[in-house]
Amino acid sequence: MRGFPADMAMDDEQQNEHGVLIAWILGIAVAIAIAVSLVTGVMSGLGGATAKAPEAAPAAGAAVIEVDLAPEAATGPGYPQGVRLYFETAKYALAADAPAQLAAIIEWARTEPSARLGISGFHDKQGDAAANAALARNRAAATRDALIGAGVATERIVMVKPQEATGGADDREARRVEVYPVR
Repeated sequence: MRGFPADMAMDDEQQNEHGVLIAWILGIAVAIAIAVSLVTGVMSGLGGATAKAPEAAPAAGAAVIEVDLAPEAATGPGYPQGVRLYFETAKYALAADAPAQLAAIIEWARTEPSARLGISGFHDKQGDAAANAALARNRAAATRDALIGAGVATERIVMVKPQEATGGADDREARRVEVYPVR
């Protein structure tokens, strides 16, 4: 390599090792984040209150609101489209394309003074109901954490308790989280 002494130049194998090390470190960080989200989701599921303190550090002492029934979606001029995020079976990690899917609704929530977002996690009736509800809650929590991490104020988020998906032939509909503007 021009400009570098021969003993400082990295060959292709060393560059690949460097890339593998970075990927490995990022993988560990993601695994830790998922484990923390799972533990906090299970702990919040055991609480049973209608308003719960968020697991992430809130701005100015604000709390994430959790409700039994989904609030009315806000539609029409000035409101962004709602977003449906789909998850792998028995997983609650966001898909790689989730940030791109959420970009417009995040921008609206960060810039519109009266913006509020509803987050609803869904599950099916197959298997253990409590485990399904915990998985739906963890998917919604992962989505909430992504919104907060992208700069959406905690107090603008309304979490809806896990809901059972009914009807439909598409199994992935039961493995979704909806994010939508609310009134």
